[in-house]
Amino acid sequence: MQVGDSGTSRHLGLDLGGTNIKWAVVEQHTDGRWLLLDKSQVPTPDQGPVRVVAEMADVARLAVATWPDAATLGIGVPGLYDPMTGVTRMLPNLQGDWNGVPVAATVAGALGLPVAMINDARAFGLAELRLGAGRGSSTMVGLTLGTGVGGVVCVGGRVHQGHDGTAGELGHQTLEPEGPPCTCGSNGCLEALVRADRIEDLCGTATAEEAFTRARAGDPRAKAGLAEIGRYLGIGIANLIVVMTPDKVVIGGGMSAASDLLMDPIHAEVRRRVTTTALDEVAIVTAELGTWAGAIGAAIHGAESAAGMAA
Repeated sequence: MQVGDSGTSRHLGLDLGGTNIKWAVVEQHTDGRWLLLDKSQVPTPDQGPVRVVAEMADVARLAVATWPDAATLGIGVPGLYDPMTGVTRMLPNLQGDWNGVPVAATVAGALGLPVAMINDARAFGLAELRLGAGRGSSTMVGLTLGTGVGGVVCVGGRVHQGHDGTAGELGHQTLEPEGPPCTCGSNGCLEALVRADRIEDLCGTATAEEAFTRARAGDPRAKAGLAEIGRYLGIGIANLIVVMTPDKVVIGGGMSAASDLLMDPIHAEVRRRVTTTALDEVAIVTAELGTWAGAIGAAIHGAESAAGMAA
């Protein structure tokens, strides 16, 4: 890994989303500090995997033209992939068939940099752990709430990925065995009970954002619907606290903008269900890095993966 005269190194991260491809450059200091140096985004093409991956390579080349001393590349993807080959398996929110697409090799080949891939929710968690709301935590769990529910588990100050990069799929814990179908193929998952379209159904609105607005204005149906969403989130978070006893639970994603409407029912359900640990030592907080967490976390993952291989 290239290290500057000041003992710092710089790293590029890409975050592939259904709407935008985001990139970020971070700087790592020898004292463990991370700084965000630059960030930007371009729209994600709607023309299938070949065009999207080509755009990712173009975005990476432009970023490296601005930051030519970037030493590594990390790529965050919204789904499943093979961590050994960097080949995607399933990206359900993107158009086309993503099974078997060599994302990592194609983008890295355009740059000549070491590359590491990570799930976008795990990237979110790593960014919040190093730079955001999870700073200083030894054990942390995180949830990203939006179209679906992503998750991350951090133990010993590191993201736990499991043997195939899928550890932390917290949205797919079963809360109601005979509940509504989930995109994963199971039933009654946390995701199936709290995702954005569920909010719309419960609150009688066209979008989740409209539900938040109506609830803040005192609309009874919207308030009741979001209370139900908060209750299920509380049940899921209570399960995580019982299993992990984390220092912090970090809630991010688009729905975190409604934390003022969701935190009370979340806390009420957690207090009702968790009796095995002291809740005053578990902080439930909202994320700090917003929509850039995925790109920042991907950059950090690329750096830490390269450092691990070199050690």
